[in-house]
Amino acid sequence: MPVSRASRAALSTACAALLLATSACGSDQPEEAATTTQVRLYGTDGNMQNSYADELKDRADLLNGMKGTTPLTQLPESFKERLRTVDPKLRDYLYSAESYDAVVISSLAAQLAGTTEPTEIAKQIVGVTNGGERCEEPAACLQLARAGRDIEYRGVSLDRAGFTDAGEPATASYATLHFDDQKLNDGKTEFVGAGDESAASTKAPPPAKKQRGGKSYKGDGSPLVLGGLLPKTGDLALAYPPMAAGVGLAVREINAAGGVLGEPVTWIEGDDGTDPKVAKATVAAHIASGVHVIIGAGASGISRAVLPDVVAAKRILFSPSNTDAGLTTVDDKGLYFRTAPPDGLQGRALADVIMRDGPHKIAIVARKDSYGEGLQENVRAELERAGMGADRVKLLTYVPPEGASAPPVDFSTGAREIKAYGADAVLVIGFGESAKVITALADAGVTLRH
Repeated sequence: MPVSRASRAALSTACAALLLATSACGSDQPEEAATTTQVRLYGTDGNMQNSYADELKDRADLLNGMKGTTPLTQLPESFKERLRTVDPKLRDYLYSAESYDAVVISSLAAQLAGTTEPTEIAKQIVGVTNGGERCEEPAACLQLARAGRDIEYRGVSLDRAGFTDAGEPATASYATLHFDDQKLNDGKTEFVGAGDESAASTKAPPPAKKQRGGKSYKGDGSPLVLGGLLPKTGDLALAYPPMAAGVGLAVREINAAGGVLGEPVTWIEGDDGTDPKVAKATVAAHIASGVHVIIGAGASGISRAVLPDVVAAKRILFSPSNTDAGLTTVDDKGLYFRTAPPDGLQGRALADVIMRDGPHKIAIVARKDSYGEGLQENVRAELERAGMGADRVKLLTYVPPEGASAPPVDFSTGAREIKAYGADAVLVIGFGESAKVITALADAGVTLRH
């Protein structure tokens, strides 16, 4: 049953008073055990994945007991099975549905626009998700779009409400995940909704173009071409397999349903490297190859870095995983979209998870970029609203490695600060590189609660 923030704050205060009273009266435990602070670990979408355990190698047991949140819809088993036909080794599903929906929405928008011209496709994207006749499968939606009918797509991730005027989900679903035995325990996963359905756009898109004949595309005279800007390498590479599987499945199912404007959709792979330099080179190659819609980037900071290049070339950037709340108001000339919800919603869900455990002091460690610092501030603000004063929250950042040859994160100083601070909860906001934060905590003598 839901508990209000005020109630949780009161419970935390009462628990603190009870603990102090118990300490004053003595304990049956040995003195050392009684004074050792056990620290709960928390994570976010960048590290709450089975593949994160691989980053810790022979120290993966440090993750046992870690919990956190991620944007995640309760995926139908049938969808997971379809994903595994693309990648039989798939272990994680984070952003797979968002990747699938980004490709489907882009394809439907092109069909409705009657052209592969990116600026015309962009005008249809928000409308694809709002108003019109509801449809859920690419084949059924494409059939309606070819007939010039207005549609309201409800996909795997976009299941409650459509996009806002800014081109992002009005509502979201979050999962609370738990690490047990060095992997996520699906039996403990809980789902909670967030957002406001009334925030969905009510603006009418341009009238749909009815397809006449077998081939009816205009624009630059080519079929729809989508280009990848996904993290095949770099700090976020652990998120690549489910995203790639989602894209692959969507392209396959769209083409099986007759493609877009009478032609198969073309997919060109591309790496963002979780590195602005790599991503910019990939974007330049896609533009030269005639890509209309770029699916990515993986990390919010990478999208910020490449967006000016994409906008200048009048292409679309459509990310399945960007969560930086600041991207809602970025100057994108109407060419940036995302199926992942902004972190203002995740900050609320994550603070709720942390407060339920009744912490006394919290350290929030974030990678120093727009994603890490943005989510850190969102969580801090939500914790403050829940009654955690500034003296009970410590903020730290680390600079992520630049490039594959850069040395790993050294968080030894920060780990000692956290131990001296006496935190009993540590939230780690980062990607694969953040594993070094956890091992540094253990090396500094911080007792992680399992």
